[in-house]
Amino acid sequence: MSHHATPPGTGRKLTLVVLGLAGLIAAMLCAFALPSLHSGPHHVPIGVTGPGQTAEAVKEKVDGPEWDVRLYKTPDAVETAVKAGDISGGLAITAQSVDVYTATAGGPSATSALTALGDGVAEQNKTQASVHDVVPFTDEDPRGAGLTSALMPMIFGGIFPALILGNVFPGHRGLRVRLAGALIFSAVAGAAVAAVLQFGTHSIDGSYGLTALGVMLGMAALSTILLGLQARFGMVGFAFGGALMMLLGNPLSGLATGPHWLPDGWATVGQLLPPGASGSLLRANAFFDGAGGGLPGLVLMVWVVIGVGLALLADRRGRRSTGPRSKVVAASAAVDASHSELATSRE
Repeated sequence: MSHHATPPGTGRKLTLVVLGLAGLIAAMLCAFALPSLHSGPHHVPIGVTGPGQTAEAVKEKVDGPEWDVRLYKTPDAVETAVKAGDISGGLAITAQSVDVYTATAGGPSATSALTALGDGVAEQNKTQASVHDVVPFTDEDPRGAGLTSALMPMIFGGIFPALILGNVFPGHRGLRVRLAGALIFSAVAGAAVAAVLQFGTHSIDGSYGLTALGVMLGMAALSTILLGLQARFGMVGFAFGGALMMLLGNPLSGLATGPHWLPDGWATVGQLLPPGASGSLLRANAFFDGAGGGLPGLVLMVWVVIGVGLALLADRRGRRSTGPRSKVVAASAAVDASHSELATSRE
C-alpha cells in the first residue's frame, strides 16, 4: 500500500489561491455592479454664461456633486471650450432662450443630462431651450457604436500577443523576441483598428495618423505590461494582469458613457488603467484634435515603461541564472573534446 505524502506548504498555497480567486470575483462584481448602480453625472464640467447675475444664480443652484459649473463671459467662449474638450457642455442664457452646447462624442450620457438641465432652466425662465451639438459623432455612426466596440479589440490586442508569443518563443531566450514582437504587433494592429474605425465603419473623424498612434500606444501599454508580468512572475503574473485589464479596466473605462458618468473613485481608477486611458486618448484624438489627450497618453507611457522594465529585469535575472550553467556546460564540452582527442591520438 503506497502513501503519497502531501508536499509541505500545500494547504497554505491552496488557501491563498482560493482566497485570491474569491477576492478577484468579488472585485469583478463590484467593478461591474457598483458603477452601474451609482452611475450618473459626477462633477461634470460645464460652462454657463448669461446677462447680469443670471449665470451666478445658475451656478449657485446647480454647482455641486453632479455639475462642476464654470462661468464664461460669452456664448462663443462656452462653445470654444466645449470644442476644446475643456468642458463637457454649457448653457448660454438670454432673455429669449437657453442655448445648450453639447459634445455627444465626449459622453452621450452627460449630453442627455445636460439637455435635461437646459430644459429645466428654460422652463424656469419661461423660454425655450435650443440644443447645439458642437462635437457630435459621425453621420454614419451617430450613436458612437464603433467607438464603444473598439475597446475589446484593444484589450485583446494586448492580451493575445503576450499569450501567443509566450508559447511560440518561451523561456528566457525568447524574452526579447516576445517584447519586440509585441511592439511590432501593437503598431500593425493599432494602424488596422484605426483604419477600420475611420475608413471602414466611419465611426470616428479627425487625423488618422494621430488616432492610429494613440491606438498603437494603448495596445503597446497592454501588451508590454502583460509580457513584463509574465516574464517576471510567470503565468500567475500574466493571469493577474489579464484579469485586471479585462475584469476591472473594461467596466471602468467609461468609453461608452464618458468617465464623468462613473462615481469619482471608480472613474479615477478606470482612467489610470490602460483600457480607460486608451479609450480617453482615442476619443480625444478622434473628435477633439488631440485636446485632452496628454494625461491619458502619459498614463499609457508609464505602463509601457513599467512593462518593459519588468521584462528587462527578468532578462537580467535570467542571464545571471543561465550564465554559470552555460560556463559549466562549456567546460564539460571542452573536457569531452579533450578526452576524445586524447583517445584518437592513442589509437
